[in-house]
Amino acid sequence: MNLKWSKQLRWLTFGCCLCAFLGYLPIAQGNEEGKGSAMTYGQVRKYLAQHTKILELVNEEGGRVLVCPEWQGRVMTSSCDGLQGLSFGFINKEFIDAGQPNPHFNNYGGEDRFWLSPEGGPFSLWFKHGVDQVLDNWFTPPALNEGAWTVISKPRDPFFRMFRKMELVNTAGTQFRLEVTRDVRLLSENDLQRLFGGDVATAVRSRKVKSVGYETVNRVVNAGEPFDKAKGLVSIWILGMFNAGPQTVIIVPYKQGDEATLGPVVKSDYFGPIPPERLKILPEAILFLGDGNYRSKIGTSQKRAKNVAGSMDFQNNVLTLVQFTMPEDPSQFLYMNNMWGIPQAEPYVGDVANSYNDGPAGPDKPGLGPFYEIESLSPALELKTGEKLEHAHRTLHIQGDYETLRSIAQKVLGVDLNVVRQTMFGQ
Repeated sequence: MNLKWSKQLRWLTFGCCLCAFLGYLPIAQGNEEGKGSAMTYGQVRKYLAQHTKILELVNEEGGRVLVCPEWQGRVMTSSCDGLQGLSFGFINKEFIDAGQPNPHFNNYGGEDRFWLSPEGGPFSLWFKHGVDQVLDNWFTPPALNEGAWTVISKPRDPFFRMFRKMELVNTAGTQFRLEVTRDVRLLSENDLQRLFGGDVATAVRSRKVKSVGYETVNRVVNAGEPFDKAKGLVSIWILGMFNAGPQTVIIVPYKQGDEATLGPVVKSDYFGPIPPERLKILPEAILFLGDGNYRSKIGTSQKRAKNVAGSMDFQNNVLTLVQFTMPEDPSQFLYMNNMWGIPQAEPYVGDVANSYNDGPAGPDKPGLGPFYEIESLSPALELKTGEKLEHAHRTLHIQGDYETLRSIAQKVLGVDLNVVRQTMFGQ
């Protein structure tokens, strides 16, 4: 990565000349109809610039990451092949074009957004006190759903730093006052080696594949009263929305061991049972279909989770890897339980990582996508006033030579992509 070039282009984007600058860029032609349809990064860039302020991180190898601070600091999309490359993030054109805010969820899309957990249960941030915890009563807290984040980094910093004050109230009536910062930066070759291993860095250097990687570092400072476990805590929750596809499989490695000791391999009953053709368990990993056609969600527990997950788009030969910070033994920490419903037997025994596949919410209720998500969560801490909780979430997209992707998946996720494809599609 050439950070000098990255800084120069950031300054052009950060300044007021963005629209004029965009006018000189060639935009690839392609299908822009419908929600989540395939677009090039250049098309998405031009489209988003017509609706909101955009910021970019860029390197000389064709990596691009696009951030929208006015849309709650989301990383909206990225590309590993410049303006003509595939846009990896889910972009909800239907919602953006309508221009109507939705108190349930302002679903702009975006492949890295900041939320706080828990979603359901006795300390839920999504449901008011006394209501049934069902979809009609599900409302994203305004602090997470509305308003811009303030960019506080300097124009020539090799990252974006954004800031937001938040006030939230949970189902139990507990009030939270928070100060949140969020950094977005590109991953260097040294980062790839440190986070994903030398084989990944070597493969990227070989030029058989193209890649783009970035991380968000998210920090929450308690600006109010000390947190009390009896009244509810919060944790950082990062969700990445990606374009669904008929041959896309989410791959979630897990810690092997006896269920009597470690519990079930996967939690899969968030929205009812998942048909067996959509969810398979290999000795090394959980396989979950990411086609955007069936509303379902899976989770890996504190005893089973590893700090890496991924997906493979066999149609476009794109391997996505997600890595995040996690305690060495998550079972020794509190994790918020996101299940909907009260009572809840164990509100502080929850998932470390999740994946969601969108689809219709009912016979007469359309889906939100189509997209799928890979999500990570931090532990929950009893923060005293002024204390901080921090969580980093990294995303790496690699596209190109299938055998190279197969080798990387074996090293990082512990699976053979040929076995994944055969297991899910019989090919």
